[in-house]
Amino acid sequence: MAPRPYALFIMKMTMHIDEEVLDRVMKITGAKTKTEAVEIALTEMARRHKLKELFNAGLGLTPDQLKAEFAPSASDAFDQPASLVAETPASYGQPRPPGQ
Repeated sequence: MAPRPYALFIMKMTMHIDEEVLDRVMKITGAKTKTEAVEIALTEMARRHKLKELFNAGLGLTPDQLKAEFAPSASDAFDQPASLVAETPASYGQPRPPGQ
C-alpha cells in the first residue's frame, strides 16, 4: 500500500487481533501483509463513517428526495451490460445481408 500524504507519523504497536478475522480481511482485500490488511480495514471504517455523516446531513435533500434519487427505476435495467445487444455495423452505403 502506498504511503498516504496525510500520514505524518507511523506508530508501531502490539495488538491482539483474531487471526481468522485478519485472514478473512486479507483474502477479501488482497492485502499481502497483516499491516496492510489492518490499514485497509481502518481506512474503510473511516470512509464508511464519513459517508454516514454525509447521508445524515441529507446532502441538502429532503428524505423523500433522497429516496427518489437512490430508488431503483425501470431505466436502471438498461444499465446492465447483459441487457445490451451488440451488432456488427454495416459498412456505410452497403446494404445489410438478409436477416439482419
